[in-house]
Amino acid sequence: MSINTRLHIASIDVWPVDVALSDPFVISRGAVSTAELAFVRVRLAGGGEGFGEIAPFTALTGETRAGSVAAARTLASPLAGESCADWESIAVRMREAAPSQPAARCGIECALVDALARARGERLFEHWRGLGDAPAPREHETDITLPILDAGRVDQLAAQWHARGFRVFKMKVGGDLDADVKRVERLAGRHADVDFILDANQGFDETAARAFLRAVAPLSRRIRLIEQPLARDDLDGMAALRADSPVPIAADESVFTLEDAHRVISARAADCINLKIMKTGLADTMAVARAARAAGLSLMIGGMMESRLAMSFSWSLVLATGWIDHLDLDTPLLMAHDPLEGGYTYRGPVLTLWDGPGVGMRPRAGDPA
Repeated sequence: MSINTRLHIASIDVWPVDVALSDPFVISRGAVSTAELAFVRVRLAGGGEGFGEIAPFTALTGETRAGSVAAARTLASPLAGESCADWESIAVRMREAAPSQPAARCGIECALVDALARARGERLFEHWRGLGDAPAPREHETDITLPILDAGRVDQLAAQWHARGFRVFKMKVGGDLDADVKRVERLAGRHADVDFILDANQGFDETAARAFLRAVAPLSRRIRLIEQPLARDDLDGMAALRADSPVPIAADESVFTLEDAHRVISARAADCINLKIMKTGLADTMAVARAARAAGLSLMIGGMMESRLAMSFSWSLVLATGWIDHLDLDTPLLMAHDPLEGGYTYRGPVLTLWDGPGVGMRPRAGDPA
């Protein structure tokens, strides 16, 4: 059996997985209390395997788990016999076939590239060596997200995360303007060594966004980013806001595709783009990163409500490229239990490296339900 034949896809399985959250995850666009995920397993003709994850977030993308699982199974059915080494060309075909299903496509892409890296005996970031200009791999710190909850619970969570070493709080805003400002001011006063990323998830109009920026301006040296303050299509408003903002503006929901990224860049609507493999697909996220980098924008990387499996691919992009300044890779820490074994871990806010090829992890329940 030749090496090429060994890399051929024998089967692809997709199965749902529910993971409860420690607290409801509340943003300006909606709330979830359970991460409705699906895992993907690719088996190769040579006996190898790889894993990916589907993590749709309905409030932001409109995708549902049921729809994503159905789409993934449809996309997977014609791939038997193809080589996982061709995962990028497969990704192009899947995007053409299912442009509105990025999470489903992402799960398959991730499983394919994980299988390829495992077959070659390389950790994923080593497999992607040369993608960017990264120095030697090293540990990085992530922020931690504080959802929109009652003041007492937010204060309690902030104190707990601070005690565990977190020094960047990502705070969800974009609801009640006065309450948002008071929450930021209160936590800034209580935790003088903490910086902030303030994420509105499209929750403001331009008038409210300007009022919010004026109110938090005294804290501007401690605010790393204001993320997606306006509706995703309001690039003119984002550009006008950016021109006057005392802190950098990041685009998240404004950038689902490479074409979106080019529009944001052309409109000068952001200083930073937030990469998320679930909203864009894995291969296209790499393309967005290259475009933003070429245009001089900074990069952030985050996720939907993802487990360590999906997050390990984003973490690998950080390690492989050296391009990403802001890490928002915290959602596994918001889950009540971990459905994976192996792979990277968290030491407080620090994401560790790992042993073992690919992403070095597998689902604890490795077979479809």
